[in-house]
Formats: sequence, structure tokens, C-alpha cells
Amino acid sequence: SEEIRKEKEGCLFFPPKSRFSLLLLNLEEYYFEQHRANHILHKGSHHERKIRGSLKICSKSVIFESDSISQPIIKIPLRDCIKIGKHGENGANRHFTKAKSGGISLIFSQVYFIKEHNVVAPYKIERGKMEYVFELDVPGKVEDVVETLLQVSTCWVENSKQTEITAILQSRLARTSFDKNRFQNISEKLHMECKAEMVTPLVTNPGHVCITDTNLYFQPLNGYPKPVVQITLQDVRRIYKRRHGLMPLGLEVFCTEDDLCSDIYLKFYEPQDRDDLYFYIATYLEHHVAEHTAESYMLQWQRGHLSNYQYLLHLNNLADRSCNDLSQYPVFPWIIHDYSSSELDLSNPGTFRDLSKPVGALNKERLERLLTRYQEMPEPKFMYGSHYSSPGYVLFYLVRIAPEYMLCLQNGRFDNADRMFNSIAETWKNCLDGATDFKELIPEFYGDDVSFLVNSLKLDLGKRQGGQMVDDVELPPWASSPEDFLQKSKDALESNYVSEHLHEWIDLIFGYKQKGSDAIGAHNVFHPLTYEGGVDLNSIQDPDEKVAMLTQILEFGQTPKQLFVTPHPRRITPKFKSLSQTSSYNASMADSPVSPGEESFEDLTEESKTLEIFLICLLLIIKLDSTLKMFSKESKMLQRSISFSNMALSSCLLLPGDATVITSSWDNNVYFYSIAFGRRQDTLMGHDDAVSKICWHDNRLYSASWDSTVKVWSGVPAEMPGTKRHHFDLLAELEHDVSVDTISLNAASTLLVSGTKEGTVNIWDLTTATLMHQIPCHSGIVCDTAFSPDSRHVLSTGADGCLNVIDVQTGMLISSMTSDEPQRCFVWDGNSVLSGSQSGELLVWDLLGAKISERIQGHTGAVTCIWMNEQCSSIITGGEDRQIIFWKLQY
Repeated sequence: SEEIRKEKEGCLFFPPKSRFSLLLLNLEEYYFEQHRANHILHKGSHHERKIRGSLKICSKSVIFESDSISQPIIKIPLRDCIKIGKHGENGANRHFTKAKSGGISLIFSQVYFIKEHNVVAPYKIERGKMEYVFELDVPGKVEDVVETLLQVSTCWVENSKQTEITAILQSRLARTSFDKNRFQNISEKLHMECKAEMVTPLVTNPGHVCITDTNLYFQPLNGYPKPVVQITLQDVRRIYKRRHGLMPLGLEVFCTEDDLCSDIYLKFYEPQDRDDLYFYIATYLEHHVAEHTAESYMLQWQRGHLSNYQYLLHLNNLADRSCNDLSQYPVFPWIIHDYSSSELDLSNPGTFRDLSKPVGALNKERLERLLTRYQEMPEPKFMYGSHYSSPGYVLFYLVRIAPEYMLCLQNGRFDNADRMFNSIAETWKNCLDGATDFKELIPEFYGDDVSFLVNSLKLDLGKRQGGQMVDDVELPPWASSPEDFLQKSKDALESNYVSEHLHEWIDLIFGYKQKGSDAIGAHNVFHPLTYEGGVDLNSIQDPDEKVAMLTQILEFGQTPKQLFVTPHPRRITPKFKSLSQTSSYNASMADSPVSPGEESFEDLTEESKTLEIFLICLLLIIKLDSTLKMFSKESKMLQRSISFSNMALSSCLLLPGDATVITSSWDNNVYFYSIAFGRRQDTLMGHDDAVSKICWHDNRLYSASWDSTVKVWSGVPAEMPGTKRHHFDLLAELEHDVSVDTISLNAASTLLVSGTKEGTVNIWDLTTATLMHQIPCHSGIVCDTAFSPDSRHVLSTGADGCLNVIDVQTGMLISSMTSDEPQRCFVWDGNSVLSGSQSGELLVWDLLGAKISERIQGHTGAVTCIWMNEQCSSIITGGEDRQIIFWKLQY
């Protein structure tokens, strides 16, 4: 809506009015509510003055945010409070009168001052006994606020903290529900509502999740950062179940295909709520792209469809790594070893880090010391006392763009200036030589945004021992600028050397060398608490002990979920081979094959605009292969290679909408493959022998088989995608005497022509499922058949080398032309015919003259398939020589 658009624009172009953020809270702290108030200075004296602002009640602190940015944000830890009550009351302040005073008195021993003049800097601390008075705009709220503060502060005094805080939070959630007035449309239908927390780095925010038939909503209990977060279900492209805090409670939603960061990350209190919401979104969305398996991504990467960067991002996603969870932030490898040369030589293997070893094993001398300690260590043993990815390491790299996160993690302080991320070369050297530094990199090192390398916020990050201030990151000599550094890092990641060795690093981080004896052999053993399943939190009864253990694990870092249990294969990069120019034909067809991507191929993939994928019925693979292959017109590369069974495929087609491929197989089945989901979606087991050819029109599937039948199926779309996409009913069975090898439909799908292995062509009326004509016109298998555009004629080719034209109305053979070899396939526009022969030649037939008018050398083996676009301007052929050739017609 226009209102939402303006709201989004406001977020983009105007700085937020509030300086407060959840990062001002401590770990595991909740922000409950806020009240407009005045901070009264020097109450009752001649110097009394009021500072206007908002008083925020949290589970571990009270925070006052002044409206004036020159004033600091005040944070008073509840554990440091001596007395809490109404201002002017005596005694313990626990017994209230009905006085109309709007004042709340806090007597405490420590206070933090934050963001004075709106400058992000280490917190200032003032110690000593003090009293602050806050006067609420609504005096009637004072009693409730004081009661809440006393209740919460008691948790910290009586050491029952986490249990009580959780109870208070759940009580507040139970007393509220999602505000249905926040629905985008009054006609929306509520599907489910539950309690959850929105997860952002280092903090979570409790509230209510609500899902309707069109939108996903999250309403924070405290109304921060806005009253409701809304995501349109139609926009969702990816969803992932997440392990959050070692528990299966997380759900992450992406409205983009490739972005690093998600649109919302939710943590639920019950796994069932998470699973129900996941199922609803996954099954509701017609165009939803579900989670791929690691194996499907591996195949795409192997074949060159995914870059190294994209593949690592996908693996991180599948392994529960998320930008919203700093303890499970995406992990990327150090690639480059040379940070001292003036030029970066990516053709020299010595430029690169050894990807077969973890960082801790790259330095032989250090590794020997670590192994000695490991051998002397009692069980459970570990080689490295720190991890390769942790919140501290992530913020070490990102402090220049995420300073408030660093202050949150380190209790209001930046790290020592000499331990900051000052230099690429220094950081690499420390990872090689440091006794406890084994960190890898983060995706930002291979992205496009240089902000994390530049101190553009002009932060005061301290002064180093040499006297220089911490400023921009020092780059290696071979990088002329931050942009140049990132570009060369990306080039290195996509280099041939890395492509050939990246699988070795994947084995360590996501694969079979992550755990067990293979991990020991690879010197890849970390602390047991870092591994999934390393500790059973449910077995810890004491809530505070559980929180302490969880905090230790989260701060220490976590090993990714294991994705592979066998060695990861190497990458292979198949390429199209260019064929030599043909010169014998220039009357109606180009002299040479046209490469994909040239202007002449703009019309070639009208049917595949969205995906930019050519789907070729590449029956060059028949009798040789059982894989369906998809190729990109832009990159000339194999996009996907999918194996359905161990028997050959016979034909394939792309359904309208470009989302689903159907392919038939010699194993008697028809397979449905979802391009969007990247997986087999359905299998139709409807024949007793090999399926030889399939056609589709208007939600009907036509399948021909060697079991001597052609079957007509109604393909009814399921009510909601995500379950099986189609439900099939057998509408008709067209009986033949022998195996059926090919079929074709007329334009209106009222007629069907079939060709058998004994040379008979049959014409069927589909409206009545009756045989109109049976014409024995070939002395051997009928290889291909088709109707003319006006449905008045049928053309057939066969193993006998003949090309026959049959009159549909009478069933008479009106023309027969011969060649000296089998014609395996053909296309025609009603006038001319182009056929593919057993030898690889393409023949142009003149139907009026009843002769072959041209011969073109195309393939070195039989032409097994041929395709022409609707405009009759472009042609693709495939052959047993495993080549695809692109042609352009010229008139």
C-alpha cells in the first residue's frame, strides 16, 4: 500500500528518531515497556530542572532516553539498585499510598552513560550512592511500574533470576494477543497465532506471531522497533528451519533468492509451533523455492552452475549459519597466503593457503605443540581451545560498521587497540602463529561492500602502542584500494586453484572430516561443546546453570551442522565445444552454428524467459545416460544435471509456467521435476514397459509406451503446492498391437498420431478415444510424427529413411520420399521440413518437389532431437556425439 511504501521510504532516507536499541540491553535481557517521563534533576532545590524523554523498563535494567541527543542515555542496572519506590516515600518503598505523585525514585550504586551527543563510544560509568527521580506523564502508572521493578529486581537479589524473568515474560505474553486491527486487509483469514521472539544479532525480542492467508506478522510485546513487522507471503522465496541456542526452535524467512541476510528470523518457544508455521508457509506459496539439499547444490556447483561464493553461501545456510546469529555466522575460508607481494599472482599455487588443512594446522611448529598437549590431555580431548568462528571473531572483522554490537558483547567497551582488526597481513600472521587464534573469514571478504574495511563513522577505536590511532584497515601491497582488495579476493575465490581444492576445505567444515577419526587424522578437533549434540541442555535442571552453559557455548562458537559424511567430490567444469563452419548450405539456414547469447537467439527461449535455461530433450543421452540436463543460454554452461533412475530417459518437456519438467524413462515411469524446488516432485507409474514419448496440453498428459498403449491422464494441480503437485486420473487408454515409439498432438489436442515399432502410423480422435486410421507406411520403426499446423496432414519419418505425408481426413498416403539412411527426428513449418539423420546430417526436404533440397553437416553421430521456436527462426539440435548446436534460420 501507499502507506507502507512511505513508511519504508522513511526508514531509508531519514535517521531513526530513537537512539535506543536493543543492543543497549545485556545478553538474555528483555525490554518490557516504555513510558513518557521527565528525569528530575536536583529535585526540590532551586536548581531543579527536567529532562524530557522515555523511561524503558527492562528485565535487568532501567533505561532513560532523553529527547535531546546532547544528553546521554542513562542505564541503571537493577542488580545495583539499593531502593526502588515512589518518590517521597519512606521505609522499604514496598507499601504504596494513593498519592497522586508521578515520581519514581531509584537509589543505586552504579550508572552507565551512553551515546552522549549521539556519538557511539565506550560507555561511561559513574559509581557511588546516587538517587534519580523520574516523573511519569501518567501518574496512575507509577504504582504498576514500581511493582514491576521490584518484582524484577528481586529476581537478581534472591538468585532465582532466570526462572522468575521467564515467568514474568510468559505472563505478559499470555495477557496479550496479536492486535487484529494490524491486518493489512479486513478480509484476511487468520490461520494460526503463537508466541515467539524475533531474533537479531545478540538480542531477541518477544511478541506474537500471526499468519493469515496472505501475510506473516510479528507484533513485538514492547512495540519496538515498530508496532508490527509484516511480510507478504507471496514475496517469500526461501525458508529455513534453524537450530537456535542448540534447540530446534528457529525459522528464517527470505524474500530474496541470493541475499546474505534474511527478512525475519523467529525463535519459537515450542518446536511444534515452529514446524506448523514452516509447513503452512512451505505449502501455501505457489512460487515458493523450498530448501534444496546439500547434494543438489553440490551437483550444481560441480557442473559450474554455482560460483564458489554462491555454493559456500548455500552450504552455510543449510548448516544453520545465519547473519542474525553471531554464534553461527556464515564462515568462509582464508584463500590467499601472500599478503606481502606488490602483485598478486593467481596463477601461482604458492599464492594460496592450503585448503586441505584447518587454520590451526597450517603452521607445522605450532601444530606439533598443540598435538603434544592433545596427547597428554584427559578425555574429552581437543586440539584447539578456541574456534574458527565466534561472535567475538565476527565483530572483530565488523567493528567499523557494527560498533554497537561490539559494545553490547563486551559490556560497553571496545577491544584493546592493538588487538583490533588493524591490518589484513597482521591478522593472517596471527592466525598462522598465534597460540589461540584459529579464525577463518566471513562472507564480507568476498562481497562488494568495503564499509567494514573503512572507518567511515570516524569512531574513536583507541590508540596503538606505536601512537597511531586505529582507523582504516591496512591493506596488502597488491591492493590499491579497499575496492581493489575485495575484487582480487573475489577473483582468488573463483580461481582455478580454489575451484580444484575447495572441496578439501568443505570436508573440514561441513563434511566427513568434521567429526570422528577423520577429524583426528585431519587435525580438526575442537572443544566438544562446539559440536551439535555436544551437550544436552534439556538434561540440565537448574535454569540458571542452563543459561550459563548456553551463554558459554554461544560465545565460544559453534561448529556448523554436518552436511556430508563422505568425501566431497571435486569440481568439474564442462564447456560447449564449438563446431567447424559448414559451407554447403546458405539458402535457408545459416552457414555456421550460432553460439548462445548472440542477438540472433533473443527469441529462442521465450518459453524459458524467467529461468534463462534451455531445456533440451537431449536424447543424445538415450541408451547412454539416464540424466536430464539443463543448459544456460547466457553462460553456455550446464546448469543442472538430474538423475532419476539407472535406466535411460526417452523424452522430456517443459510445462507452461516454466516451473516443472516432465521426463519419461525406460524404467516405465514418468517423472516430474520442479525447477523451483530443485528436486523430483512426483512420479507417475502408469505403464508396464518403457515409456517412449510424452506430450502435454491443457492439464492433460499423453504417454506412449512399449507396453502397446498410449494413455491419456488428467493432471489436476494439488490444492496447495508443497504437497504432491499433481493428482492423476486415467481418462483413456489407446490400445495398439505392438510397442508405440512416438506420439504427437495436433494444435487443438483433438487428434493424436502414434507410430509403432512395426512401421504403422495411427491417427486417433481424442474426443471419442477412437482410432480413425491405421496406415502401415514404414518398413521398420516409426521414429517421429507430427501434424501440419492446420491439422490436415500428418508427416512421419522412420528407420527405413522414408518421409511420408498422410491426409488426416481420408488416411491416404499422399506422398513418400526416401533417403539413404534412417531419419530420427524432424521439424516443419507446413512447407519445408528439416530432419536429423542417423549419420548426423541435417536434410532439408522440399515437399512440393518431393525431393531433398539441401544437406547440412551438423553432428558426427546420429541427430536424436531437434527443436524449433514458434517464430520458426531458431533451431537447436542434439546428437549422439553429445553436442548441442544452435542454428538461426535466414529467409
